[in-house]
Amino acid sequence: MSTNPKQDSENQEIDLTMLSNKIGGFFQGISSFIFNAIQFVLRKIVIIGTLFVIGVGLGVYLDTTNKNYDHEIIVQPNFGSTDYLYAKIDLLESKIKENDTVFLKSIGILEPSKLSKIEIKPIVDVYKFINTSEQNFELLKLMSEDSDIKKIVEEKPTSKNYMYHMISFKTKERTTTKKSVEPILKYLNSSEYFKKIQKEYINNEQLKIKSNEITINQIDGFLNSFSNTVNGNAKSDKLVYYNENTQLNDVIVTKNKLVQEQGNLRLEMVGLDKIIKENSYTLNTENNESVNGKLKLVLPLLFIFIYILIHSFGSFYKRQALVKKQSL
Repeated sequence: MSTNPKQDSENQEIDLTMLSNKIGGFFQGISSFIFNAIQFVLRKIVIIGTLFVIGVGLGVYLDTTNKNYDHEIIVQPNFGSTDYLYAKIDLLESKIKENDTVFLKSIGILEPSKLSKIEIKPIVDVYKFINTSEQNFELLKLMSEDSDIKKIVEEKPTSKNYMYHMISFKTKERTTTKKSVEPILKYLNSSEYFKKIQKEYINNEQLKIKSNEITINQIDGFLNSFSNTVNGNAKSDKLVYYNENTQLNDVIVTKNKLVQEQGNLRLEMVGLDKIIKENSYTLNTENNESVNGKLKLVLPLLFIFIYILIHSFGSFYKRQALVKKQSL
């Protein structure tokens, strides 16, 4: 009975000793690896230094000559042309991927081979979307009951209803408004169907403005007549009683609403001169994503890594060949 505890104690001591030896071997292996790496660098310092210099030089040259630039155009699709706008941008992107320079030249892009990518995304503005109409608010509230509100506002069916959208495209060199922005916008505004819609829409807006002006003038005439009546009665020192049914307050409220509507209509007319109205654009922002602009750092490390990989493979092959030769 007394031998079991003794054996357990000895087993624990053996386990601790083995664990200690393994930990010591692990750190010894790391030390050996570091020492061998230092020796390798010292032996191959000339080759490694040469590869580093070549990599830096080549990287600086490529960073200087092969720059990529980002460009953005904020647009407002009018007359229900949002789906049309997205379809046109998707077509352009497919032509760029196919390297169809003939098509790109045909729509006026001066340097199509320099155009590398184009895409469109909505500018998420939930508050303006809700304020546009009460129906939008009710719809958003209803949809958010069964799903995450953040996910809903970014979904494609919802996001297409936002007022503004961002067209982003990339070029391999600097560009100008004449070379890229104007041809793209001209291409987007070339729909004959939406030109007819635009014409009728503007006519309707102008008729609405004219009708509102007539109504406002009539209200002003009524108010002036009423004011003259009040002033005349005041001069005659007679008491005048007004019936609440005259609804004078409603007339004034109606006039204020019409004046506000006139202002909104005139502001809206400013953006109706194009099917796809550009609000602003930003050109030639240098792209530093991925390895763009960082090749002077990436290439030296890449060259040295490839050299070490090739050298390690060569050493491994020689060792295996020697082992096979000794086994024969």
